Amino acid sequence: WDVEGGLPQVDAYLYSEEPNIVAGGLLAVGLINTNVRNDCDPAYGLLYESVTKENSAVRIGAIMGLGLAYAGTQKEEVSELLTEVIHDDSAPLEVVAFAALSLGLVFCGTCHEESVSTIVQTLMMRPEKELDNTFVHFLCLGLGLLFLQRQAEVEATLEVAKTLPARISGYLQTVLDVCAYAGSGNVLKIQSLLAKCGEHPEADEGDEWIADPQSVAVLGIALVAMGEELGADMAVRAYDHLIQYGDAAVKKAVPLAFALLHTSNPKLDVTDLLGRLSHDSNEEVAQSACLALGIVGAGTNNARLASQLRQLSSYYYKEPSCLFLVRVSQGLVHMGKGLLTLSPAHSDRALVSNVALAGLIITAFAGLDMKHTILGKHHYMLYYLFVAAQPRMLMTVDEQGEPLQVSVRVGQAVDVVGQAGRPKTITGFQTHNTPVLLSVGDRAELASEKYIPLTPVLEGVVILKKNPEWVEEMEK
Repeated sequence: WDVEGGLPQVDAYLYSEEPNIVAGGLLAVGLINTNVRNDCDPAYGLLYESVTKENSAVRIGAIMGLGLAYAGTQKEEVSELLTEVIHDDSAPLEVVAFAALSLGLVFCGTCHEESVSTIVQTLMMRPEKELDNTFVHFLCLGLGLLFLQRQAEVEATLEVAKTLPARISGYLQTVLDVCAYAGSGNVLKIQSLLAKCGEHPEADEGDEWIADPQSVAVLGIALVAMGEELGADMAVRAYDHLIQYGDAAVKKAVPLAFALLHTSNPKLDVTDLLGRLSHDSNEEVAQSACLALGIVGAGTNNARLASQLRQLSSYYYKEPSCLFLVRVSQGLVHMGKGLLTLSPAHSDRALVSNVALAGLIITAFAGLDMKHTILGKHHYMLYYLFVAAQPRMLMTVDEQGEPLQVSVRVGQAVDVVGQAGRPKTITGFQTHNTPVLLSVGDRAELASEKYIPLTPVLEGVVILKKNPEWVEEMEK
């Protein structure tokens, strides 16, 4: 995330003759600016001209770069650029789909009116024959991301979705519902999504699309339930049943749903189950499970998972597509040398970052149709994951911003809501000097009262100020 150091290295690729190299360079500009803010704002200046180029690979590179660089910033200039692309009837559908995804990322969870109406109009105006294309699903998802976690505010758009052609109407309704209630833990929504997963629609030859909303509903259960621990555990049990009794469309989404529920949190039962599914006879299920293993273990350096993936790579040495996904997962497990996490939850798992969640959702949706996205020409969709990547270190600085070494206790977090007195908030702790790494479910507290933290939750970068009442103990 070093903007000054990174851009000069990428610059050379932007002047290449080969359009794919230029596209990669533009995407790299976006990635370098992901999750960081820079005073001179270089990404927009470097990317905006390429959005209207002839070559669609270059356009997608620039559009995706804009989406990554400005995720969650609600920058109006980006909106104007991308709405023009989405309105353009002559643009190929995949370019429009990437523009919708980038718009969804930039205005994630804002219900931005102009963007909503633009995408809805495009879904109405696009010719019927294009609705068979996988990328229509990403247009729907772009619209869904605008309503991320907004719950009832999605109702009006849901009504509009019912008037669209049958080919995408059911799909869009499910996507909007799932995104709007993500992270809410709403039990009624989980029940209605489970009911949808339990249906067995009669699909004729060429009508496989009827089952598409079911795949989304499976992911939806994970997204809605991720809000609280109990719901997440119950969702895992529901998925056990879905694996046994569900149709193919339901089954292939289950590993990705596990990945959303346990992002960067390699629990034994989950990795074992994904390990079993990664040897499944159904190719799509096995591929999803290979990718899910990587997301579940992302940035944890988990030794057990790493050896599991090594066995998988020798098992699939003849199948290039599965092998590719296993290699990606191996990279994810050691992401950032084990210093990063993809988990969207922060502030002691009380809040969910909209932008990080959006990046995970896009990757999971791409995983529902691997043949046309990740294993096809659009393998770079995996980069959407990195909107969610953030350091899992706890760093302490003083009020001038200089690093400060203090001793902290790190241990398993204990839920102390509603207990009287001052109960212990962590158990089984070890004392370390900052900076320290916090894994999933860990909590830190300062070992002495020499400094007072300015935030109630110790994670990320914490500013400490000296405690005026602290008296150095007499040296013996």
